[in-house]
Amino acid sequence: MSAPLILALETSCDETAVAVIEGVTRLRSSVIASQAELHAAYGGVVPEVASRNHLAQVRGVVGQALEEAGVELSRIGAFAGTTGPGLASALLVGASAAKGLALAAEKPFLAVNHVEGHLLSPFFGSEEVPPCIGLVVSGGHTLLVDVESAGHYRLLGRTLDDAAGEAFDKVAKLLGLGYPGGPEIEAVARGGCAERFALPRSMQCSGDHNFSFSGLKTAVRYLLPQTAPADRADLCAGFQEAVVDVLVGKTVRAARARRRKLVAVSGGVGGNARLRERLAAEAAHCGLEVRFAEPWLCADNAAMIAYVAALHWRAGRTSPLGQDIVPTLGQDLFANA
Repeated sequence: MSAPLILALETSCDETAVAVIEGVTRLRSSVIASQAELHAAYGGVVPEVASRNHLAQVRGVVGQALEEAGVELSRIGAFAGTTGPGLASALLVGASAAKGLALAAEKPFLAVNHVEGHLLSPFFGSEEVPPCIGLVVSGGHTLLVDVESAGHYRLLGRTLDDAAGEAFDKVAKLLGLGYPGGPEIEAVARGGCAERFALPRSMQCSGDHNFSFSGLKTAVRYLLPQTAPADRADLCAGFQEAVVDVLVGKTVRAARARRRKLVAVSGGVGGNARLRERLAAEAAHCGLEVRFAEPWLCADNAAMIAYVAALHWRAGRTSPLGQDIVPTLGQDLFANA
């Protein structure tokens, strides 16, 4: 007998994504309709534009995901949707679509937390999630989480202002680079000297597991009038190194404090090559194992949502159709720590 099939929708920001997973380990399809080019003209995501495009795209993306999975809608055993955190108007589209499909098919609905999707994405395809320290670092979130197992998490620290990815986007905009800013800054930084400009490492020695990146962004803004276009590579390299220094230092200290031997890194900034290089080297030096989400799983996608839904469904957890979206992170994800 084949494993049950779950169809998951993810519309928390500017990607309309749908995936079909069989059991916990077999991804049958993953389709993403990105709006990055559309929002690039604004230098960031416009919520109303995003939600309208989700509405226009969602039916076609669901159909494409089913076609690529080679299954009929009637074969889907449960439907999952991201219910938060994210842009409220965008979340409503995917969550409502998943609920509507579940209601019409008389099948279970599973509400999935977007952050949990990222958090567990380094273990995508695995039957179990081992104890670890999870670093979720994206455009909307920078978190350190102590993971006991799937569904059991303790929040250790978070950004007190800008997320790391948000800082990348804002600094890229200051420098006249494109959107999203992370890949743009990373590309320019390859030709730069990271030591040339003295940039702050906010909260690096704060004694807790929280982050702050707004001061770093402001420092770059104040430096700009003193620099020329030829200095841009050095400024990008220095900014990137400052972010990486803080992320690596805080993550390793959290692993030591919680006596975890494994670190798992996810989210859009988790795909940054310099972060991966530095963290892998530091982990090896400290006797830690580090696991990164595959590059294709770092950006927003529905495959990670489907994976989390499959783990929850296997554990006997489903959600009421009346469950509302929760645009902010909240504490619900960490209630079972």
